Formats: sequence, C-alpha cells, structure tokens
Amino acid sequence: MRVHKLTIAAMALAAGLSLTACQNDDDGTDRGAASPAASAASSTGGSGSTGSDQQGGTDADGKSPAGGDGTTATGGSGGSGENGKAAKCRTDELEITAIDATVGGDDRGTVAVDLKNGGGRDCSLAGHAGVDLKTDSGTLSAERTGEPAPSVVLKDGERITFGITYPINDSGGSGVRITGLVVTPPDETKSVTLDWPGGATLPVTDGSGTPVQVGPLGSAGQGG
Repeated sequence: MRVHKLTIAAMALAAGLSLTACQNDDDGTDRGAASPAASAASSTGGSGSTGSDQQGGTDADGKSPAGGDGTTATGGSGGSGENGKAAKCRTDELEITAIDATVGGDDRGTVAVDLKNGGGRDCSLAGHAGVDLKTDSGTLSAERTGEPAPSVVLKDGERITFGITYPINDSGGSGVRITGLVVTPPDETKSVTLDWPGGATLPVTDGSGTPVQVGPLGSAGQGG
C-alpha cells in the first residue's frame, strides 16, 4: 500500500513538471517579440532607409521618390548666362550705317541708323543708343522719345534699326550746319562717327523748337 502511494506521488510530480515546461515554452514565444526600443526604430524606418530617400534613392518599385531620374534640378539648360542670354554687343562687333529716311510731306526729317552684328557670335542689345550731332555751333545731343526700349538678341549677320528725327530748316536762313553724326551703341562707351545723311542744317531756335530725338531699337524700318 505504501508503494502504491509513492507511485501516485511520483506521477503527480511528473505532471507538475510537465505543466511547468509548457508554461516556460509560452514565455519563450513572448520573448521572441520585438522589444519596445526595437519597435520604435522599426517604425521610423531607421537612419539608412530615410537617408536614402532624402538623397535621391529609390522606393520599393525602384523609382526616384521625388521626381524623375534622381538627378538634381538646375533650373535651366545653363551654359550661357541667365536664361541663355547672349553677351552684349560691343561697338567693334557692329557695322553701323545711316541713311536718310525722310518721307515726303513729313514736318520732320528722319535718319535711320542701322546696327548689324558682324562679330561672328550672337550678341544682345538693350536700351537706347546715344546720338550726338556735330554742328558748326558745337555738339547737340539727341533726346529720347520716351518710348519703351526693348532688349534684343542679334544673331551673327542680323541687324536692327532705330530712328533719329530732327526739325527741317524751312526758315530760309542759313541755320545750324550739321557736320557729323556720332553714335554710341546701347550700354557702350565707344562711339563711331558717321557722315550725316539728312538735311544739311537745323533751324536756329531759342530752345523752344522741335528737338532732335532718338527712338528705341526697332523704331525705324528703313535701314535696309
């Protein structure tokens, strides 16, 4: 009878140990889950994947995350200055000529000044040209008409014309004799002196008469 009790006690002890082992196996499964710190790192993507996206990496589909092929945008094709604008035309690159362009019946005379790009490259012009008339009474500077002055790019061999208007001397007097025309291209300091192709004289006035005026680029089309 004592032997039977010991057997039952041994069986009970074995059952207890088996139950404890099962409980330990359940605890092992729980320990296999990510720790709170590891879960937080995983939720942020880590420093590696985030850095790749910010530096032009690719997403899961192999595409750049923010636009295209992963290259850096430059805002233009570059290579020739802002918006590809050509360098300004220099006086030595321009062939400057002047012709009489007065239309019969006008109350003012007109001279058309032609600027032709002969520099072998594209160049730009912006603003008004400077115009001075050399006379037997001194130098007379032309006034601007007040019209807007465009910016233009001349390809090699292209030309643009502007106009000079002046009062016609119909007073019957000798007037002020014009001996030459001085032209300074826009945004330049070097001038060229040409023969004056217009009327030989200007009327003598007290300053209240019609002035000599220079128009913006493109203001005269008779330059040929």
